Amino acid sequence: MTSPAVTPPALQLVLGEEELLVERAVRASVDAAKLADPAAELTRVKVSDLSAPELAELVSPSLFAERRVIVLENAHDATKDIAAAVTAYIKEPAESVQLVVLHTGGGRKPAKDLVTALRSAGADIVECPRITRPADREAFVRNEIRRAGGKTDADAVSALIDSVGSDLRELASAAAQLVADTGGQVTAEEVRRYHRGRADVTGFAVAEKAVTGDVPGALEMLRWAMQLGVPHVLVADALADAVRTVARVAGAGRADPFRLSSELGMPTWKVRKALAQSRGWHPAGLAVAMRVVAEVNADVKGVAADADYALQRAVLRLAEARRRN
Repeated sequence: MTSPAVTPPALQLVLGEEELLVERAVRASVDAAKLADPAAELTRVKVSDLSAPELAELVSPSLFAERRVIVLENAHDATKDIAAAVTAYIKEPAESVQLVVLHTGGGRKPAKDLVTALRSAGADIVECPRITRPADREAFVRNEIRRAGGKTDADAVSALIDSVGSDLRELASAAAQLVADTGGQVTAEEVRRYHRGRADVTGFAVAEKAVTGDVPGALEMLRWAMQLGVPHVLVADALADAVRTVARVAGAGRADPFRLSSELGMPTWKVRKALAQSRGWHPAGLAVAMRVVAEVNADVKGVAADADYALQRAVLRLAEARRRN
């Protein structure tokens, strides 16, 4: 038997300055509204863009009783008139309207009085204080790992903060990714391995693994490259360079690297690497690989709707080409 949806609070005060936590609180309010009424509509507006009559219109109940979520942003900037209008409304809130007030806790007296009025009216309060102390940041990381379904310890938490820094969005993203990659057990060793790989990743790192047939490694490097913001075109260029280099070296035969270096106009180290990478490649496969890198180059420059997917597909197609006799 399905449990009835819980009616979200008519009044909610999101209090604090930590942006990530504030946005999560808003998202939770909207999700709760959607559970109660899938057709619920969201309106976000800054108090500085509102007049008292406009606010009254926003929070007036609908003729058809559709649920609405009204998010008042920057309520700490509320003027005397807007603060008075909100205070008057919260004395008798409409049943079908969910008012979410975002407030830092500061501002002039009318704005500060608004916090007091919302508390007195019994508003649901979500505290989102700025996280600045090391202990609070560590607690945040532990909670993020638990939130993602994982377990950790103090050493891993410290290692993650040392690797990522203090940005909460990046910490939250890294925590979730680590839980996914480790099966839930986040250790200091896993954190260091993960972030050592992230620090070293480039388009050429993706390409090196792709041309040697290391598909899992290439896809892992590609994911990190995308998370780090490595431009798609640079990854595509690196794949093309790697395939062309292997093709040129393989076509020249198993000659001395120093002689090939002179003949092909390449550094000796690059020839040696390409000779090692060319093992397992056959002429037919290299011909296919050349077409693959030409196509992905066009894809990341606007042909494909999803450049991330185009690069992933190119890696898989290169692996197929390498197996071709």
